[in-house]
Amino acid sequence: MPVRTVAEGIAAVPAIAAPAFVRRGSLSLRRLPDLVFLTVVVGGVLRLVDVNSTLCWELVPLITLLSGGYVGGLALWDRLGSRGRPLWLAALLALWCAISWGMPASVATAYTWLALPLAILALRMFTGPAAVAAVGGITVLLVVVIARTSAPLHPELVVPPTAALWATVALYRAQQRLLGELRRTRAELARGQREAGRLAERARIARDLHDTLAQELAGSRMLLQAADRDWDRRPDLARTQVRTVVDALGAHLAETRTIIGDLTPPALEHGDLTTALRALCARDTTTPTRVLFRTEGEPGDLSRDRAAALLRVAQGLLANAREHARARHVWVTLDHRDRATVRVEVRDDGVGFDAGRTTARRGDRGLGLAAGRDRLRALGGSLTVRSAPGRGTLARASLPVDTLALAGPAVGR
Repeated sequence: MPVRTVAEGIAAVPAIAAPAFVRRGSLSLRRLPDLVFLTVVVGGVLRLVDVNSTLCWELVPLITLLSGGYVGGLALWDRLGSRGRPLWLAALLALWCAISWGMPASVATAYTWLALPLAILALRMFTGPAAVAAVGGITVLLVVVIARTSAPLHPELVVPPTAALWATVALYRAQQRLLGELRRTRAELARGQREAGRLAERARIARDLHDTLAQELAGSRMLLQAADRDWDRRPDLARTQVRTVVDALGAHLAETRTIIGDLTPPALEHGDLTTALRALCARDTTTPTRVLFRTEGEPGDLSRDRAAALLRVAQGLLANAREHARARHVWVTLDHRDRATVRVEVRDDGVGFDAGRTTARRGDRGLGLAAGRDRLRALGGSLTVRSAPGRGTLARASLPVDTLALAGPAVGR
C-alpha cells in the first residue's frame, strides 16, 4: 500500500478558518476613509459648480490636484518610501488648507471633514509618538479651518468635528490592535496545526511501513533461513526460495522508491511548480502525444504541500491523457491570474468519455480522478472534469493560496 504524502497527513488536520470579516470585509474597512475623502471632494465640486462664481472656478484646478494627488499617492505608496510619504501628506494638507481658506464659508464647511481620512493616512505612515504628533497637527489645522469659516469661533462648532476626528483615530487604532492579535493567534494556531500534523503523519507512516515493508522483509528473511537449511539436502528447493526472495526484494525496492517519491517530489526540490510542470510536460517524448505547457498571470507564493498536490494531480491527469485518451495533443496551463486561487488545467483532444456515467478508477499509485479529488479536497481545493465521447476532456484542478489577507493598513506596512 503506497504511503501518502506528508502534506496530505498534515492537511487532514482541520483547517483553521479566518473570521469572515477578516477574509471578506477587510478591503471595505481599508477603503472606507478613501471613499469618505473622495465623496467630500466630489460634493464640494458640485457645490462650487452650483455657486458658479469666478473664485469657485479658480479653485477647481486645486481640488483636482488634491484628489489626483491623494489617489496617485496611494497607488505609488511603495515607491514613495518612508521619506516620500510624509512629504506627500504635507502637500495634501497644504492643498486642503489652501482650498478651505479660499472657498466661500458655505462650501468650505464640508471640507473640514477631510481631516478624518487625512488623519487615518497619517496613522498608516507613523507609529507611536510620531502618529500622535501628526494627528495633533491635523487637529490644529482643522481648528484653523473652522475658525476661518465661522467667525466668531464658538466651542460648539469646534468640539463635534474634533471629537469625531479623535474618536475615528481611536477606533482605527483599536481595529489595528485587534487585527494584530488575530494575526498572531492565527500564526500560533497554524504552528500548532503543523506540529500536530507532523506527529500524526509520523505515527501513520510508521504503521504503514510496519504493515508493508517490515512484514515483507520479515517474510523474505524466513525464506532465506529456510533456504539455508535446505541448501545441502534439497538444493533445488533452496534455489527456488532464494529466487523468490530476490523477486520480492525487487518489488520492495520499487515500493520504497515509490514511497520516497510520494513523500518528497524531486521536481520540487530545486524549483517551483512552474518549473516542475514544464519538466513534467517535456519528460516523455517517445509517445505520439504532444504536450504543450503555458502559464497565465504572475506566479505567487505557494506552499510546498500545495505545489506537491497540484503536481501529483497534474501527473495523474497527464498520464490519463497519454494512456487512455489516445490524444494527439495535450494542453497544460498553470493559471495564477486569480491571486486567491491557483489552477492547473489539462485539456486534450482525445476520445473523451461520458463524465456523468463513468466511474473514475484509481491507478496503482492512487493517481486516478477520485484520488485527485480527495487530495485537493484535503487542502480546500477541487477537481472538475468535463468530457464527452469524441470531444476530448478538460480537467481543472484548483487550490486556494494559503495566505491570509488581514485588514490593516491598505498600503505600506
